[in-house]
Amino acid sequence: MIHILVHDRKDTVGVAVIEGIKAGQELIGWVMEDDSTIKVKALNDIPIGHKLALTDIGNGDTVIKYGFDIGKAVAPIKKGEHAHVHNMKTKRW
Repeated sequence: MIHILVHDRKDTVGVAVIEGIKAGQELIGWVMEDDSTIKVKALNDIPIGHKLALTDIGNGDTVIKYGFDIGKAVAPIKKGEHAHVHNMKTKRW
C-alpha cells in the first residue's frame, strides 16, 4: 500500500494520500520520477493531504515539494515529522 506520494527525488517532503496515518507507522512512498518506493517512519499523526519530511530539514532550509521550492523551515523538522504551518512558511512574505 502506498501511504505518501513523492514527485521528484529532490523532494524533501511527501504528501499523505491515505487517511489515518499514525505516529510510529512505517510508511511506503511512491516516487513518481523513477517509479521507485521509499520507506519512512511517521513521527506524528499525519492528516491526508498534509506533508511529511523525507529527510531532516534545518531551520531556514528550503522545503522542496513536487520538485519546486515551496517555502522554508521556521523550525527544525525531523525525518518523518509532520511539515505544516507550525514549522514551515512561504518565502513570499
